[in-house]
Amino acid sequence: MPQSKIRRYLRHGTLPQLSVFEAVARLGSFTRAAEELYMAQPTVSVQIKKLTETIGLPVLEQVGKTVRLTPVGRELQTVCSEIFATLTRFEQRVADLRGMQAGTLHIASSTVAKYFATRQVSEFLKNYPGIDVKMHVGHRQSLVERMAANADDLYIMMDPPAEGGFVTLSVLPNPIHVIAPAGHPLAEEKAIPFERLSREALIVREPGSGTRMTVERLFREHNVQPNIRMELASNEAIGEAIRCGMGISILPGQAVGYDMQPGLISLDVTGFPLDAHWHVVYPAGKQLPVVAQSFVDFLRKQVAAPA
Repeated sequence: MPQSKIRRYLRHGTLPQLSVFEAVARLGSFTRAAEELYMAQPTVSVQIKKLTETIGLPVLEQVGKTVRLTPVGRELQTVCSEIFATLTRFEQRVADLRGMQAGTLHIASSTVAKYFATRQVSEFLKNYPGIDVKMHVGHRQSLVERMAANADDLYIMMDPPAEGGFVTLSVLPNPIHVIAPAGHPLAEEKAIPFERLSREALIVREPGSGTRMTVERLFREHNVQPNIRMELASNEAIGEAIRCGMGISILPGQAVGYDMQPGLISLDVTGFPLDAHWHVVYPAGKQLPVVAQSFVDFLRKQVAAPA
């Protein structure tokens, strides 16, 4: 059995002995170790004697009032550090797992991703009804600033930062459409050239929004100027403006629910719908709390699930 080589340690209750040894080795004194551990000094001596018997070799030597580690003791001190560090990590993990019954998930979502984020969180909470959620909603730039300040556990957005230093998980598809009002003159046309859109009144999000960045990038790539008629700070307002005939927009279809709400259509523009995804982002090197890691694992399963 795997434990056969350490059976004697298990039989002799070695962990309390190791705790005493670590204190003596670190402090260099039986008396100071006893004070730190709230033990009588004879009890400390007995524990060290038992540990020595268990190992079969001396781990400490005392010259006058000085306590020194033997070669075996130095090896054991390293092992103690490893064991206690592992147990500390385990205890933190257990504490976090207990938190799954009453923890808090801190996330921030871009405005364009808020409905997606809300739906995913709602599904996640069906498995963990005791979890609370604190979700900040803002435009992309505000999320980047919050990431820099480590204000949240996770960030959900369409356009993750291009620079390094972040872990980015691509989750469910988020196709980008050219959305127009039903009855638009281009509604029946096929394979509309992108350049044709420069003649249409365009409704866009405010600067700093991920969708605004996407729109500006697309027009730069096609070397045409957008005819921006209106800037609005919410997708709901953009959807309503489109329905009212104020213009067209380029944004994720899910953002305005064009396929579920009357009055909106997706124009057949060459290259559209664009292949895009929702992303979950967090700073590289960040140790995610178990609640946040569980949510990431949940989203990964959504990615892996068959369509």
